[in-house]
Amino acid sequence: MKKFAKVTSLVVCAALAASAMSMAAFAEDATWKIGGIGPLTGAAAAYGQGVMNAMTIAVDEVNKAGGINGYQVEMNFQDDEHDAEKSVNAYNTLKDWGMQILLGTVTSTPCIAVAAETANDNMFQLTPSGSAVDCVANDNAFRVCFSDPTQGTMSAKYIGEHGLAEKVAIIYNSQDVYSSGIYQTFVTEAENQPFEVVSAEAFTEDSKTDFSVQLQAAQDAGADMLFLPIYYTEASLILTQADSMGYAPKFFGVDGMDGILGVEGFDTSLAEGVMLLTPFVASATDEKTTAFVKAYEDAYKDVPNQFAADTYDGVYILKAAIEECGATPDMSVSDLCEALKKGITSITFDGLTGNGTTWDASGEPNKEPKAIVIRNGAYAPMDEEPEATTEAATEAS
Repeated sequence: MKKFAKVTSLVVCAALAASAMSMAAFAEDATWKIGGIGPLTGAAAAYGQGVMNAMTIAVDEVNKAGGINGYQVEMNFQDDEHDAEKSVNAYNTLKDWGMQILLGTVTSTPCIAVAAETANDNMFQLTPSGSAVDCVANDNAFRVCFSDPTQGTMSAKYIGEHGLAEKVAIIYNSQDVYSSGIYQTFVTEAENQPFEVVSAEAFTEDSKTDFSVQLQAAQDAGADMLFLPIYYTEASLILTQADSMGYAPKFFGVDGMDGILGVEGFDTSLAEGVMLLTPFVASATDEKTTAFVKAYEDAYKDVPNQFAADTYDGVYILKAAIEECGATPDMSVSDLCEALKKGITSITFDGLTGNGTTWDASGEPNKEPKAIVIRNGAYAPMDEEPEATTEAATEAS
């Protein structure tokens, strides 16, 4: 019996030693694996590229500063071409890689498809820019950006409260949840504002190159402003075609139009005076923005857009939420998700896209919107005096 007890004791000790060695190996080698999904090719590539670039910058900064709770961060970004099926395929690729948290997806329709998968897996999902309501319909999903309804409502309020137009026409994509969602709440809020919606014309994925009918309807209705809750590629065509027919209304868009200055072959002078409701402007002079813009320009020789800013904030939001709940990489995906749901709803975040941002269980951020305008070929805050910008540009030239 004593000999058996001695052998048993040796086995137990060996097991404990092996376990200790395993934990030591974990402590030494474990990393956070954060995945990203978005369009790196196709019509919305400027969004995905900006997101991947900003994610890379933020992850590098976090790692150089010691990681999150003492563990380094690995990232893996997959192209979905703004396609729902390809986005789900990208998600499965990231799962095979060992993803623990998803910072994605970038655009709304793919995000909704992937959100169904993350809900099934109970994986924590933070989308930087998926703005459709259903992107955060499940309790494991949160977002950095405003929702489509919020963008529509706040755009109508901003136009009305600042007296920017008397008659507004709308051109929107009826097959896109992002565009149609913003359109619907804009029209609802417009009823409370001192302007009239005189025309609302839709287009579809099969008819998004010729906008002559929609523009003619707006011009015939006497619209002095076009509200465009659409992406930048179609917006550049609308501005070009409006110019060719001699129609020069004001233009007001939302975050999807951020990127219009980078459309290949587009005459950017046509975008002069275009207004956008978006939480980020690269020309802002606060310390956080200038540091981020410099890092982005140094790395990629380009100016970051709002999608990039949302994502940069997204990495640091995840860091703050992980630190708040004391999570570690050895937790299961589901346990980590449960911890992060508590973590993110307990923090207040100051970032590039808003100060004092908080979240509740709905997944929606609570923060104030900002408006920008394109002046002298660059984005500028709406509250900046045009004369000051013009004089500065004149002196610089």
